[in-house]
Amino acid sequence: MRLIAVLFAVAHVSGVLALWPLPRSLETGTNALKLASNFDVQIDIPHAPSDLKDAVSRTKSLLKSDKLGRLVVGRGASDHNTLQRSGSLRTLRVSLTPGSPVRSITEEARLAIGTRSEGYTLQIPSDGSSATLTANSTLGLLRGLTTFGQLWYEASGEIYTMEAPVSITDSPAFPFRGFMLDTSRNFFPVADIKRTLDAMSWVKMSQFHWHVVDSQSFPLEVPGYTELASKGAYDSSMVYSPKDVEDIVAYAGARGIDVMIEIDTPGHTAIISAAHPEHIACAQESPWTTFANEPPAGQLRIASPATTNFTAGLLSAVARMFPSSLLSTGGDELNTECYVQDAETQADLKASGQTLEQALDVFTRATHAAIRAEGKTPAVWEEMVLEHNVTLGNDTVVMVWISSANAAAVAARNFRLVHGPSDYFYLDCGAGEWIGDDVANSWCDPFKTWQKSYTFDPLANISASQAHLVLGGEQLLWTEQSGPENLDSIVWPRAASSAEVFWSGPGGDLNTALPRLHDLAFRLRQRGVKAIQLQPMWCALRPGQCNIDS
Repeated sequence: MRLIAVLFAVAHVSGVLALWPLPRSLETGTNALKLASNFDVQIDIPHAPSDLKDAVSRTKSLLKSDKLGRLVVGRGASDHNTLQRSGSLRTLRVSLTPGSPVRSITEEARLAIGTRSEGYTLQIPSDGSSATLTANSTLGLLRGLTTFGQLWYEASGEIYTMEAPVSITDSPAFPFRGFMLDTSRNFFPVADIKRTLDAMSWVKMSQFHWHVVDSQSFPLEVPGYTELASKGAYDSSMVYSPKDVEDIVAYAGARGIDVMIEIDTPGHTAIISAAHPEHIACAQESPWTTFANEPPAGQLRIASPATTNFTAGLLSAVARMFPSSLLSTGGDELNTECYVQDAETQADLKASGQTLEQALDVFTRATHAAIRAEGKTPAVWEEMVLEHNVTLGNDTVVMVWISSANAAAVAARNFRLVHGPSDYFYLDCGAGEWIGDDVANSWCDPFKTWQKSYTFDPLANISASQAHLVLGGEQLLWTEQSGPENLDSIVWPRAASSAEVFWSGPGGDLNTALPRLHDLAFRLRQRGVKAIQLQPMWCALRPGQCNIDS
């Protein structure tokens, strides 16, 4: 059930409430209020962290640069006379509640999942007296600044709202609100990732799941394992250096986003054969359909002690590059035929007296022990719980992707889970098959509309006693047919739909959500994110008039 109380002083017949995600408690009025020409944000926190100061500076800059007209016929031109008589807001005062620790936004964003404080209270009077933003953490203050920045429009040189006073008490329904980007199948420059992080922050997402490598390329330069990128990247210019990683992680942290890196193992590792053929079974074997879910074929030799040690060392080195407490070791789409036909794997199994499942268990325990030694909690894809008999720590986070119906089975095994089901949240679905000589549809057709993902219920078929295991969810972009050229358009504003589901809770109304999502998309475009149009502009300016029953 959607735990939101939205109270309006009167019906909004002339305006569109612009907030996304919708606050969990909201009251607005119908008075106009301008930002004074000397408007400022006052931080009432001794020795305020530098990233909080930066967040305030960004907020003030966006208030001036958004220049977004209201989404009404005339774009707010008729507001001019009303604004001449309205009050002016000169100050937003930002403070922590007494006794709250003073930590940076970055520190707060990297706390263990489920322990972060993101709630805030925002009060904006209509008479021009100071607005106030309070929270228990700087991360909560960042979320409140994000909300504050969505309230304002521009017309006739004035920055204003038509809905003062505003009273908001807000906090997320779920801690994990994420987006996954695959940077292996096609490469994305750092600037594209940063722009995506900006957009994520503007809808209060908390997790960037970085699927950085896969069978097609290995663009991550890992200290001690640099040969993987030098031989496995598409080009020397298509590599994320340790400095790039540090830059991305810091940029994300300052925007309230934790970066969970994924090194998918033991499948999806064919590219490692370019540097270490001794560790990869069935490398680029043909036909690939026998040995892999997509080309090229190749998997780590899980029965080999040398390969297990190599993988544990690699994951340890990656773990030291990323400050997040979460690290995904993957575990999806393991192809057994690859191992059946691999002479080295069969010899290793015979020498050890193990079955393939037993070898997988040894491999998993070793690699997870390696990252735990670096202070990381493992995340895995659902097959590691539902299809294999491997030893996993009780705190392991399980990513559900094959079907939304599988979440209940994961919860029944008492594992914490993150929703990312292909039937709701795969952004790449519906573009047609990418295999060269196949004219079929994509395997996960149809296209996943924002309406589809917005109707997702994170607690469907999960008992009340298991509800605490649901950490949240994410939308995902696998990039067989995506690159920097279409990143913004394929992700935004669709990915914002799950951001609201996991912040505000499920059960939102599509009819009232659409005008707000229009508003977000227009604002994203003003900020340099090329979000797609959802309808003809005629419809965006006339909420409800393009519904099927209007």
